[in-house]
Amino acid sequence: MPRLQPGSLLISQPFLGDPNFERTVVLLCRHDDDDGTFGLVLNRPTALRLGDVLELPTPADAGSLGRAPLLMGGPVQPDTLHFLHQSPTIPGAIDLGQNVYWGGDFGVLLEHLLSGELLPETVRFYAGYSGWTAGQLAAEVNENVWIVHPNDAGKVFTLDHDAFWQAILREKGGRYRALSNYPLDPRLN
Repeated sequence: MPRLQPGSLLISQPFLGDPNFERTVVLLCRHDDDDGTFGLVLNRPTALRLGDVLELPTPADAGSLGRAPLLMGGPVQPDTLHFLHQSPTIPGAIDLGQNVYWGGDFGVLLEHLLSGELLPETVRFYAGYSGWTAGQLAAEVNENVWIVHPNDAGKVFTLDHDAFWQAILREKGGRYRALSNYPLDPRLN
């Protein structure tokens, strides 16, 4: 079994059967054999924007920040806000590799965004998260529910979230390329 570690991607099998994770790619942010796993679904857009769920400074100051897309990070606690970014200067941020950081001081992040020190395209916002209890994710990987793509957090900011699942499978090549072409409903093939 590939090693589960922060910064790795989980790619769901084509016919997972769970609507929360059907054709998703999850970035592992934390994995501990004893405490479980925390991750964010990278390719579930919502119709919401950051300004719809968060009171931001005056619209003139917030500008494009209020229009930043909000993605569904997973089915757990959908009323919580999480973020990934490309700034090593945010206090408390956790380095996931390849210039991708998880969390940190949200106030400082907002200051950097509002001042222009950070560009909006270098931050992704997520409602909710994906979580597994100790041993649960390892069991799912052993049952071939997930394909583990190690140490590739940088894809967060390089692939379009609408085509993320297909693109990452195609990039892996071989049998994975074939999986990327599976229809949503094989009965309609």
